[in-house]
Amino acid sequence: MTDAENGAPEESSVSPDTGGAVPAQASAEPVPADAAAGTDGGAGAAGTDGDGDAGAGSEADAGRAADGESAAGAGAPDAAGPGGGAADRAAAVAALAERVRSVGRSGPGDAASSASSPASAPEAGAAPAGPADGAGTDRVVTDEQRAQALRATAEVLGAGGAPAELATAAVSLFGDGAAEQLREDPWAVLSLPNVRPEHADGFARGLLGPAAGPADPRRAQALVGWLLEQAALRGHSALEIGEVTAGLERLGVPDSAAAVQAAVLDGRAMPFQEELTGAEAHAAGGDDEDEPPTRTLLALERLALAEESLADGLVRLISTFVPGEDREEPTEEASAEEASVEEASAEAASADAADENAADGAEDAEAAAEAAPQAPAAPGPAAWEAAAGAAPSSSAAALVRAAAGSALVLHTGGEAARAEPAALLATATGLGLRAWAATWTDHGRAAFAALAPLADAPAPAPVATLAELLAGAAGPGRSPDGTLALDLLVVLDAPLLDVELAATLLESLADGTRLVLSGDPGQLWSAGPGRFFADLLTAKVCPAVASRTPDFGPIGELVSGVGIGELQPVEAPDKEVVILSAKDSGEAVHRAVQLLTDSIPRALGIPSEQVVLLTPGHGGGAGTRVLNAAAKARLNPGPGRFAGFDPGDRVADSPAPGHTRLARVVDGDAAGLHLEYPDGTRRTVAPADARKLRHGWALTVHQAVGRHWPGAVVVVPEDAAAALSRQWVYTAFGRGERHLSVVHAAGPALPQAVAERPAAPRTTRLRAILAENAAQEY
Repeated sequence: MTDAENGAPEESSVSPDTGGAVPAQASAEPVPADAAAGTDGGAGAAGTDGDGDAGAGSEADAGRAADGESAAGAGAPDAAGPGGGAADRAAAVAALAERVRSVGRSGPGDAASSASSPASAPEAGAAPAGPADGAGTDRVVTDEQRAQALRATAEVLGAGGAPAELATAAVSLFGDGAAEQLREDPWAVLSLPNVRPEHADGFARGLLGPAAGPADPRRAQALVGWLLEQAALRGHSALEIGEVTAGLERLGVPDSAAAVQAAVLDGRAMPFQEELTGAEAHAAGGDDEDEPPTRTLLALERLALAEESLADGLVRLISTFVPGEDREEPTEEASAEEASVEEASAEAASADAADENAADGAEDAEAAAEAAPQAPAAPGPAAWEAAAGAAPSSSAAALVRAAAGSALVLHTGGEAARAEPAALLATATGLGLRAWAATWTDHGRAAFAALAPLADAPAPAPVATLAELLAGAAGPGRSPDGTLALDLLVVLDAPLLDVELAATLLESLADGTRLVLSGDPGQLWSAGPGRFFADLLTAKVCPAVASRTPDFGPIGELVSGVGIGELQPVEAPDKEVVILSAKDSGEAVHRAVQLLTDSIPRALGIPSEQVVLLTPGHGGGAGTRVLNAAAKARLNPGPGRFAGFDPGDRVADSPAPGHTRLARVVDGDAAGLHLEYPDGTRRTVAPADARKLRHGWALTVHQAVGRHWPGAVVVVPEDAAAALSRQWVYTAFGRGERHLSVVHAAGPALPQAVAERPAAPRTTRLRAILAENAAQEY
């Protein structure tokens, strides 16, 4: 499985694409008995290497992750669990689900029964701990106290054979009592970045000796949280209970049912019951005459709350929206009467002007009237319809009409369809509304602002990146109540929003604000958990406008074919599309670098600086590491004097999964690495953080979302065959504006993926929550 399919950090046979942040260990291999018992020999490999990948994770491990193998049995439990047939296992899971639901109904404070009243619980996978650094308390942690906490934690980690570098993360998570926390519950180390079950088992054995065994309840509960965290990295906001128990069994937990119940009781996991409908209900054996079949899901508290908050925010916008009304035109008689009144008032005012005191009073009244707040603009149907009639296309007109009458509108389409939300933004601004647009990247911001009619406006276009908007670095600012001072917000690249970011966005919007979510449903989903945009489209709780504006040219034709499951050759008289085959990854790398450095600049006049190499993952024979090394050797050879970089190197700066900024190395010194971004801004990356950067000639496709290049070279190595999907191919092929080259060694796996694998499914709760709380009218 790759994030080409599900938006989680990407893989082929490679290390995870986390953009230099916490790597996603997307699989947990079946643990042998000795590893499960803690005979790993210590947790010394639990750190990270310089690339941000798990130190103990191997390329082979990551390859298995790409194939979809996980601790939860590749997304589904075994047909027959240990020691029983399929029917026995199904019965056991059903019984466990009922027990878990009863815990949710009658557990401590009914904490687990609903995300609307969650228990006060630690983060999944972690034992209860006080707030980090005294946060949320009156106690102030001094630098000396923090230093002592770091030293004590490092000592405990060292005693268990774990790297001392984990101390900072442990203190940040558990607070200054981290050392005591880890002594009391060694498996709490699973909550730290990049730590896997075998590492935690080795650490526990180092601290507890023979007492550390696979049946320890602390281990079992920590593994429940870990499995849910791993599922979140693969894009799931919840997991079916059977998948969790199957994962625990694979990890050597002798009583998986008891572990799940205990995790629910102490708040590490929250249970939910959902009714199945449609194809899911039919597959589960449901009958119209019987009660609808259900499934029991487990979710981390933070994700459960995020989806509940997100659904509440959407329903709030819809329910508080009040469309404007047309003003009645005055009749001729009313106009004459009004004119008489105005004339009489003017005469009286003229007479009063002789009185100085009266004049002063009039001035004061006028000043008070000007200072009074003006009513917000509320154009009525006639004004909106007139604007729709002037729209540049039928699709733009449909979008204007939908926004006129609804607080929440979905808009789908390709790159060319972005002209429609641009027309809506210009229309809303012309009608007097406070309207802004938010894009995913700075590249997208500039490209959207350049579209007509925004580019023709005299003032700068009201467009910002979503990060800038939420942080207040750009945009309309905040109202006194803390919400964005907006009447309408258009969000581009909406499929890239995970549930937590989407919930944050909804919390920032005032009641009745119009929200238009625009995006291409065929592209990759978010790097974080959830499938926000896709769930909204399926829920049918608001109008959805599908653009009729196609992406033109050979690249647009090729991508459109991929979108419907067909990979067909297209006519490209000017070599807009070139597809080359390679016998292996080595030849694919050679051909790709040749295209980047020579063929495309020479034949098409597109300089190397405007061409990008795209591949499924970081590792493997044709991952970003190999491609970047080959590109650097050709374009900017050097010894890597500054943390592996030289002046002139192209760099990918990824502070978090799904967020990548491209930059160029200007210089480096003791202060750090000096970077310059395309917009001319500069920043210095501290030496300790420079290792999180990667070279940027080659990117994973998920790093490339939200931006385009004049030329793109997509590399498909043979070891990525099992990880390909239609979603990944569609997104990758659409990154080129003028030219696309495809170098692939995957053989028939590429067209097979396009035809048969639309996207890896994600388990989410948003659609079910909306079905309970919002009318499905569209």
